[in-house]
Amino acid sequence: MASDFDIIVVGGGHAGVEAALAAARMGKSAAIVTMDRRKLALMSCNPAIGGIGKSHIVKEIDALGGVMAEATDATGIQFRRLNLSRGPAVWSTRVQCDRRDYTAFISDFVAAQAGIEVIEGIATQLVVVGRRVMGVRTKDGKEIVSRTVLLSTGTFLGGLIHIGHVRTEAGRMGEPAAIGMTDSLIEHGFEVKRMKTGTPPRLDGDTIDFSKCSVQPGDMPIPWFSHRSRPRDLEQVPCHLTYTSEETKSFVSRYSHRSPIFSGQITAKGPRYCPSIEDKFVRFPDKERHQIFLEPEGNGTNEIYPNGFSTALPELLQRKAIKTIIGLEEVEITRPGYAIEYDYCPTHQIDSSLQTRLLDGLFFAGQINGTSGYEEAAGQGIIAGINAALWIDGEPPLVLDRASSYIGVMIDDLCTRTITEPYRMFTSRAEYRLALREDNARDRLAEIAGRYGLVDSSEMTRFRETQSETEAAAKRYSEIRVKISELGSLGDRFQKTEQTTLENLLRQPNVDIAAGKELVARFDNGNSDSPEVVERAIVSIMYQGYIDKQQREIESYRRMESMAIPDDFVYSAAHGLKTEAQEKLEQFRPASLGQAGRIEGVTPGDIAVLSVYLKKHMESRHD
Repeated sequence: MASDFDIIVVGGGHAGVEAALAAARMGKSAAIVTMDRRKLALMSCNPAIGGIGKSHIVKEIDALGGVMAEATDATGIQFRRLNLSRGPAVWSTRVQCDRRDYTAFISDFVAAQAGIEVIEGIATQLVVVGRRVMGVRTKDGKEIVSRTVLLSTGTFLGGLIHIGHVRTEAGRMGEPAAIGMTDSLIEHGFEVKRMKTGTPPRLDGDTIDFSKCSVQPGDMPIPWFSHRSRPRDLEQVPCHLTYTSEETKSFVSRYSHRSPIFSGQITAKGPRYCPSIEDKFVRFPDKERHQIFLEPEGNGTNEIYPNGFSTALPELLQRKAIKTIIGLEEVEITRPGYAIEYDYCPTHQIDSSLQTRLLDGLFFAGQINGTSGYEEAAGQGIIAGINAALWIDGEPPLVLDRASSYIGVMIDDLCTRTITEPYRMFTSRAEYRLALREDNARDRLAEIAGRYGLVDSSEMTRFRETQSETEAAAKRYSEIRVKISELGSLGDRFQKTEQTTLENLLRQPNVDIAAGKELVARFDNGNSDSPEVVERAIVSIMYQGYIDKQQREIESYRRMESMAIPDDFVYSAAHGLKTEAQEKLEQFRPASLGQAGRIEGVTPGDIAVLSVYLKKHMESRHD
């Protein structure tokens, strides 16, 4: 059967776009099957990229040659760095974007990429021969043949919107659901379940009294996301912070039974970390008020996104409830909020490459794997696209481990946990976060990008220059002598010496990054280093001791990860494993002993038993 494409990507959201672009950069032909070519990577919910934990994924996508960070920088209207009062491991960038400009940028970028064709339509069936996927059929009966298929269906797979008691089959407001593909998956043995998420109403900014709200300005200098971006003149647009009131709590609590979330109409599990406003007042009855961030949807529009007020109340009740918020007493709703249920496939059905276990050549990325968020979807998409290309070539998959990236943490979590609610990334999920900072994403992943041709050679050359300049700057700081008499109160701790090094100053407990930059500017003022190089050098000096300790932990972790478990290992033959452990291990089929230890229900005792049997298994293979 001749193939029309190397890879068919079903869904043109953030996951699908990154998957197709990665495959195309690796020399494969890709088709994106989507309902509307003008809505690639549409921001269906909040008009922002990044945030705590999520921004690390964006930086990693950028290091791997992805487009999300570039699109964010090109269309951002406000840039902020979060968590600066804490260490650089948890610093996070968050950018408000112009929603329309973002999808236009992505659509143009995809159109300019050789090897990608966008096909408008709805894929309703998989084409399967034996246990290998060979393409898809569309709603209009067309069969598209390919060597691999990647499903990145977002909330469209069996999508059902709820506003009060009103239910509408839709993938998002105003767009039809994708019906048929779920039945095809079930036909081929896949387990399919339901999840739920939601979105707030959109507001007319002209009817908001911003004087009652707190201004949230952007940061200067602008913290650009992508290392490829060139600074541009930008007058940043402010966001605003307001709060719910006692009246909000009283009103929403009184009518929460009218929400499909509590009426029994919705049975799927929603996101714990981004609950609806009605859910917030039920879950946190003692909390008097909740923050609401008023975020502009873009330039040239007065529409505002009230982040924190997701709701599925009947539209009339939404209009009354929103007016109880401080500053929104006269506000008008331009579009109601809603909840949406959709289909996903529990992740024991994929392996660490994001290929499914049941069908060869079929990959999943994004919300079909039970995740939420643009960033989480895009991170899976770029890995699935890379691995689809590698699978076609018969090459081993790219598997990022927990010590290499937040993307690796996320995929490992998906492959070792039972996902019962939409998965969201946080810095707290990464046990090696001191080594997984925003600033060193390229240090961790650039060589991988270069190896697979995801970035061009000139970009690799520039980055190696940045690494060399960073090392040179750090070495220079260790050699620069500073007179204690020039330090003022900072010199009080150096009473027994007349001089110290700039490096030693940077390591003092009360010297933060901002103070460190001032010290460098003062005592190394003849250098021509870029701000990026200066910050990288300071961080490397300030946290070297902690990083060295974490590196030892990473080495121990990787020793466990190196103990691979063969695909044909029979867990029932490992006498001594608890029944629950056997069942979980058979279900998730971990790739290594380390991964097996992270599966829920598997104890250290089970790992000790498994280790013994693995050694016997490997010895029998060598006999």
